[in-house]
Amino acid sequence: MHDLLIKNGTVFDGSGAEGQVADIAVKDGVIIAIGSDLGQAAKTLDATGHIVTPGFIDLHTHYDGQVSWDAELQPSVNHGVTTAVMGNCGVGFAPCRKEDRDKLIRLMEGVEDIPGTALHEGLQWNWESFPEYLDALDAMPRTIDVAAMIPHDPLRVFAMGDRAVFNQPANDADIAEMERLVSEAMEAGAIGLSTGRSDFHKSSDGDWTPASEAGKDELEGLARAVAASGHGVLQAVNDFDMVRPGETFDTEFALMEAFFRAGAGRPGSMSLMERDFAPDDWKNIIKRTEELNADGLDISFQVAPRAIGAINGLNCTFHPIMGHPSYIAIAHLSLAERVERMRNPAFKAKLLSESPVQLSGDDSPVPPLVDMMIATFPKLAEKVFPMNRHEGSVDYEPSSESSIAGLARDAGVSVWEMAYDLLLEDDGHALFYFPVYNYTHMNYDNVLTMMRHPKALPGLSDGGAHVGTICDASFPTYLLAHWTRDRLQRGKPGITLPRAIQMLTADAADYLGLSDRGRIKIGQRADLNIINYEALSLGVPVMVKDLPAGGQRLLQPVEGYMATFVKGEQVIANDKVTEARPGRLVRSGVNP
Repeated sequence: MHDLLIKNGTVFDGSGAEGQVADIAVKDGVIIAIGSDLGQAAKTLDATGHIVTPGFIDLHTHYDGQVSWDAELQPSVNHGVTTAVMGNCGVGFAPCRKEDRDKLIRLMEGVEDIPGTALHEGLQWNWESFPEYLDALDAMPRTIDVAAMIPHDPLRVFAMGDRAVFNQPANDADIAEMERLVSEAMEAGAIGLSTGRSDFHKSSDGDWTPASEAGKDELEGLARAVAASGHGVLQAVNDFDMVRPGETFDTEFALMEAFFRAGAGRPGSMSLMERDFAPDDWKNIIKRTEELNADGLDISFQVAPRAIGAINGLNCTFHPIMGHPSYIAIAHLSLAERVERMRNPAFKAKLLSESPVQLSGDDSPVPPLVDMMIATFPKLAEKVFPMNRHEGSVDYEPSSESSIAGLARDAGVSVWEMAYDLLLEDDGHALFYFPVYNYTHMNYDNVLTMMRHPKALPGLSDGGAHVGTICDASFPTYLLAHWTRDRLQRGKPGITLPRAIQMLTADAADYLGLSDRGRIKIGQRADLNIINYEALSLGVPVMVKDLPAGGQRLLQPVEGYMATFVKGEQVIANDKVTEARPGRLVRSGVNP
């Protein structure tokens, strides 16, 4: 008798082929038969009218801290993800000596907007070396599987100490030690190595990330160590921001080329997005990378299926009026108390008569970017949109008329007054959406071009990170609902359902070198989704306080997941997390 039988679903096997109605039988966590009349099972689910897919693989998350205390791994598990890769962007918590723990917490807090208080209370720290970190992850059951990159930042701090964060180059001995640590991590099962070179990434103290200080010799040394292991991938985030003296697109790309060439033989990936300040960079990245691939390298692009944006509101990390003196005076109050004060007409008039003040500084956790956004809000308001005006759903491809600036023009008021009034809706729980990347031209034409590239991989969801400003762990759901269904129904170009599923499953598994998942075929792990495709939808994100030390984060309601299975055990039932905890650590080069 089978353990599980899924009957009558339309099966998309991950190969890119059209779906076929079939039954799937599972025994001991493995798919053992596909077809019809497969016999009896201890548990049978009727998937008539639903699609059945392999479990999704999220290549770009930041659960490095959360995985230490949380067995559910929401929100990713709610969106069909059965394997999550963390340790991206060069940030993480291993290797780490006891005296460096606070450094890495401040780094994660600044770069990924995860409350330091939650990390201080939640992290178990029952490790020092990276292999010990993997053992700690492996010992804790959870809903889904996780795989871990060895991140460049903690690696550099471990090898160089304080010199890692004070704009000092690594010497030969430092590089040799980092190579040794990478080899040790790869032997223990790291899925790869990540580095980050974004000038928007800074610690909560405002310092550059250690990895952003690395030179060519250091990057080459790390990549060589990964290549020597014979497994794993190389991942790089580079905004090509060019804000430091001597930096140009060409100098930064040359560093990336050296990094990937030194790791020749191992797949790599690089973030790809459209940025307002350099709207053609993504085209140059594609062109230059295609030239490298033609020369024998294997570099993919991690792309997002929608704008990468910041959610803000009175209950979030940021919002437009947080720099006004009158608001600063009440910022310490509860949300209800702030809303009550703000509804006073005299308070409103006083605040709107003020100019914002600078919030960032030596002792402030607020990054300078926030000051810039507040100062330029009258212009940015053309691309800031209320999220709570679509009857429980979110429009991530809005028009300029629905922006705060557009609404202000219609109402004959300033953008500041419109923002003020909108922030008070839903008793102060109203949210704004500001698409920072991928929405330069107020449409998704360029996003579609990126996603249709043959080397595109869905990524950049940042699940577990930016908890007070984004909720992009819903990317897999959005890719299916928006691009393969809603957009096509509106007569706009999109992506076929078989191709989208292939990108989320087989393509990601092949990139990572994981041969046991990503497809529905006999002998594969039973990582599976049963989805009510026509009902698949995303609601307006909500702020919940469920992090350690009372920390809060955004979660996004989702409908359509009838069931998600990890190794044959059901972790989602009708959009709710079950009690099953089959997820473990995926060890690259060790697992089948």
